[in-house]
Amino acid sequence: MEPVLFYGNHAASSFGSIVALEWLGQPYRLTRLNLPFDARGEIFTQVNPVQKVPALLTASGTPLSESSAILQHLAARDPNRSLTFEPGSREQDHLNQVLGFLHSDFSSSFLAGFEAFDMDLTGEKNPPMQALLRKMGKKHVAKAHADLEKMMGDNEWLAGSKRTLADAYFMGLARWAPFLAEMGAEMVDQRDYPKLHRHYNKLKADPAVIFAHAIEDEKPATSNGAFKGHVSLEEIKARLGL
Repeated sequence: MEPVLFYGNHAASSFGSIVALEWLGQPYRLTRLNLPFDARGEIFTQVNPVQKVPALLTASGTPLSESSAILQHLAARDPNRSLTFEPGSREQDHLNQVLGFLHSDFSSSFLAGFEAFDMDLTGEKNPPMQALLRKMGKKHVAKAHADLEKMMGDNEWLAGSKRTLADAYFMGLARWAPFLAEMGAEMVDQRDYPKLHRHYNKLKADPAVIFAHAIEDEKPATSNGAFKGHVSLEEIKARLGL
């Protein structure tokens, strides 16, 4: 059976995995979770006890979580290495370095901003604390962008001469900056980082990115043919034998 990716609504970090699945072009299915409620349910907890997306039921039925692990698993299924490089090569080492940075420093730089945002959502407003969190967040997000800009160098793509897993992952994370800005909490002006800003705008026009946005927003979405439809949580329950 095709692998099933569990994804969330509202700027979830599962976005990059959807993009990567489209780029790989191998058959897959999706299960949508309305966060945070569905993630706390019995069925999804069997897939990922940490109760967060993304998560993947592999083709063999094994659960897998964390973006970096899922992306590497998906790439390993591609004999042409279309989104990676030759194992052990300098190019692959650099790709792993960029993926590590995205998964750690770049992703975590947004935590303070999202914590302030979540305080509004949960009705736990604390203006002085939220102002402090946003001030800290701006500093972290700016540094992460500056460091990634240096890491990209003169490459055509984020981690080298071709499109890779890093570009899919980056797109899922970098969109958090405009998302938070729309919510009234601007963390960074991406125009201050011209290489990343150009790259972000280039990726925005990619069909896989457009597809992922449409899927997340529950709008009509056009796949390259790899997407084979949604799977309900009840169907997942049967697949897990619960």
